[in-house]
Amino acid sequence: MKIKVLLADDQAILADGIKSVLSSSEELEVVGVASNGLEAVALAGEKRPDVILMDIRMPGMNGVIATKEIKQNYPEIKVIVLTTFDDSEYILGAINNGASGYLLKDTSAAMLIDAIKNAYAGDTILPAKIARRIADAAKMVTNDREIRLKRKFNLSDREVEIALMIYEGFTNKQIASALKLTDGTARNYISAIYEKLGAASRTEAAEVMKHALSSEN
Repeated sequence: MKIKVLLADDQAILADGIKSVLSSSEELEVVGVASNGLEAVALAGEKRPDVILMDIRMPGMNGVIATKEIKQNYPEIKVIVLTTFDDSEYILGAINNGASGYLLKDTSAAMLIDAIKNAYAGDTILPAKIARRIADAAKMVTNDREIRLKRKFNLSDREVEIALMIYEGFTNKQIASALKLTDGTARNYISAIYEKLGAASRTEAAEVMKHALSSEN
């Protein structure tokens, strides 16, 4: 029986190349290709792949949130994050949401095929040569974001946590579920955050935070 693989990448050329590589293995079968996180979630339910190769930065829904959705609904599916060094801030989030590990996009064909087989067998794909670098970078980015938001908007620790989730695109329901809050409590926190940010909507709040986090001061 072949290992069923779903690809999720918004770059069609890259996805086609990966599909070609995987098709060269008699042990693997590519059952679908998603161009964004929403499609990945939908195809995960439709195709029920054994392993998903998940890009991080995609339109509509990024790979971190898509991984969370898929693992909540189909915990048996293994997710391997495909990433670059520039994606450091997202990687630990994906792993915390249930990803089986990550690979750099410039990995060799042989390593990619082996990683899929290993993930299917239950192994964690965590290349030692880059694990520490990415973990340290992600920790620094997260700490820097928290400090900036606390200082600029006088947010509490819980408000900072929720604000960052809003910034990353989590819905109210996803925030409530992830933090084990009631829907009403989550809404109250979000309303308080909007007030402190001077924002009237989720989109506006994300823009205010984007500006604050990109500012040098």
